[in-house]
Amino acid sequence: MTADKDARREPSIKPSKSRSSSFFSESKTAGTDSRGVPGLRIIPDFLTVEEEQKVLTYLNSQACSWRTDLSRRTMHFGGTYCLYSRPVKGQNSTPQILEAPPLPDDLDWLVDRMVGLGVYAEIDQKRPEYVIVNEYLSKMGISAHTENFSFHSPVVGLSLGSPDVMRFHELAGAFDGSVRTGKAAKAPKTGRVEDVLLPSRSLCIMSGESRWSWQHEIRPLKRAATFKRVSLTFRVKK
Repeated sequence: MTADKDARREPSIKPSKSRSSSFFSESKTAGTDSRGVPGLRIIPDFLTVEEEQKVLTYLNSQACSWRTDLSRRTMHFGGTYCLYSRPVKGQNSTPQILEAPPLPDDLDWLVDRMVGLGVYAEIDQKRPEYVIVNEYLSKMGISAHTENFSFHSPVVGLSLGSPDVMRFHELAGAFDGSVRTGKAAKAPKTGRVEDVLLPSRSLCIMSGESRWSWQHEIRPLKRAATFKRVSLTFRVKK
């Protein structure tokens, strides 16, 4: 991103009067249709370089705590989550149900901006209170899944650091199944696949079919040694 004023302007997204999943206009400032994935929008340059660094610095400060029981570092805000202890030979790993801290004030401005841009117009501007942070290094990924159906549409992801490609799989219909339970792998797929670039500092908005009837994944590919992508997934509880 260049340092001129035009490059630093926030994207302009105006919600229409409709409450459907297609509440974004078709203008370029409303984000780009992501190929053939209905209801999916990518908003480039949602943050400036300086704002991106501000968020990353905060996430790696003493104010935040990463969990390391998974193959990648993760962090939770809002709700509860399962913490799995390191497996001990001859013993089963028993998960702990822990209460996640609320979204901190230092990150609340991100939600303010999304709400101000009309991202949550289809649910009457309800604010997301549940956020999952994932850090991806080379050869790290997450299996194909849909977000838990206890959360509204849209599901919104903010990408920081290195750009990456998210793969979408079309399903035969809406399907609610998690990776951890193994149900996600049993989702009936049509065979249609779309790869969507997630640029650094971009917002990925999954509404309508892209939220309910398409699985998304990050493949564990070998990337450059310097690769590091941090994603923040914002969800609104029903």
